[in-house]
Amino acid sequence: MADNRSLILDCSLKLFAAKGYDAVGVQQMVEAAGIKKPTLYHYFGSKRGVLEALMQEQFAPFLTQLNSAATYSGNLPLSLRKVVECYFSFALNKSTLYLMHLAAWFANPDNEASQIITPYILQQHQVLETLFQEATHDHGNMRERHKVYAATFLGTINTYIVQALHQQLDLNEATVQQAVQQFSYGIYS
Repeated sequence: MADNRSLILDCSLKLFAAKGYDAVGVQQMVEAAGIKKPTLYHYFGSKRGVLEALMQEQFAPFLTQLNSAATYSGNLPLSLRKVVECYFSFALNKSTLYLMHLAAWFANPDNEASQIITPYILQQHQVLETLFQEATHDHGNMRERHKVYAATFLGTINTYIVQALHQQLDLNEATVQQAVQQFSYGIYS
C-alpha cells in the first residue's frame, strides 16, 4: 500500500484534474486519501504545498527531458521531432498531470494554481525559444522570431495532446510527423 504522502499526491492530482484546483478543498483531499487533515499539513503544509510538490516531483523531471530533446545539433527537423516525441510520451504517461497543468495554464493569472504552474510554462517556452535561437545560425530567416515560434510550436503540440487525451486521435509516429510538418510549413518560408 502506498505511503500517506504518495496517497495524498495521487488523490489530490485526480481531484485537481477532475474538478479544478479552486473547486477542491482540503477536506475533499483528505477524505479521498482516507487520512486526517493533520497528516496533509504534516507533509505539505497546505493545499498549495500539495500542488507545488506535484509539480516539483512529477512535472519538473519532464523539463530535464525536454531540455535534452530540444538540443539543436544542426538538424532542425530532427530536433523538432525529438521535442514532439518528448511531449507526446510525457502526456501519455502522465495524462492526468498534463491535463491539470493545461487547465491551470489557461486559468486567470491571479489564480493560485496558475501562479504555481506558470514558472513551469515559462521554462518550457525558454527551452523552445533557445532551440529556435540556435537554429538561426543555419536558418537566418528565423532570426528574431524565436518567441513566436516557441508559442506556436507549443500550441500545436498541446492541441494534438488534448485531442489524443480526448480520444480524437492517436499519438503515434504518423502524428509526430504530421505535427512537425504542420509547424515546419510556415517557418521555412
